[in-house]
Amino acid sequence: MKILQEKIESRLKDAKGTWSVSIEDLNEGTSFSLNENELYYAASIIKVPIMAAVFTAADEGGIRLGDRLTLRRDDIVGGSGVLQFMTPGIELPIYDLLTLMIIQSDNTATNMLIDLIGMEKIQAVMCGTGMERSEIHHKLMIVQANRLNSNEISASDVTALLTRMARGQCVSMHASEQMVRIMKQQQLSNGFIDNLPKITSPIIGAIPDWEFAGKTGNVDGIMHECALLYVRGRCIAVTVLSKGCPEDEARALIAQIGNDVYSYAR
Repeated sequence: MKILQEKIESRLKDAKGTWSVSIEDLNEGTSFSLNENELYYAASIIKVPIMAAVFTAADEGGIRLGDRLTLRRDDIVGGSGVLQFMTPGIELPIYDLLTLMIIQSDNTATNMLIDLIGMEKIQAVMCGTGMERSEIHHKLMIVQANRLNSNEISASDVTALLTRMARGQCVSMHASEQMVRIMKQQQLSNGFIDNLPKITSPIIGAIPDWEFAGKTGNVDGIMHECALLYVRGRCIAVTVLSKGCPEDEARALIAQIGNDVYSYAR
């Protein structure tokens, strides 16, 4: 871990903007962090604890993941996602809304789930799953004229949540398995897997060299990525948060960090 730490610190020493990193090796029990308690605007990383809150509500019996929610015209917001292009009145299972929220970062699906669970419940789940500094205050893509606070996260909080998932300690073993399964279907990346080897094999059903269960977050001046990286039986929880760095430079740095973590895990 020391060599990995030195590599990442060297890369970020002269980087533009502000950066935070939190890494935990679940197999070895070692970790590295840099500015891990710095608070950042959460962007779409907030969707990971929202997912945990929905699974908590299902575990407690308040909802069922197969229950259907109706898409209303008032639910539709812009930004990421496909639901904004769908016809109001369609019904989708909660599980499908969770999947869209994570793998396509669908903002409309996110807001529907926030309305379903409630801000207070989501905040309580965040605190209960290790996200003690992070806060949720508003829905996505809706700018309130009197907004006083923003959704905020720290790298250490996000890694704590990911670590609980990987250990089967987030809500329940079954819920953790389902959440990781959803995150492994991720269709978006802010660079973390850009420099990793291509997964190709002539053998059908071959076990891949690596797997990635992640979530991105980005708005103007913000670029985040968090992930569980599985490499040859090992699992590394990684959170990289940045603000004030040009997008192309931020993506390149996240890609370098991703490759550093992969090389360490091998």
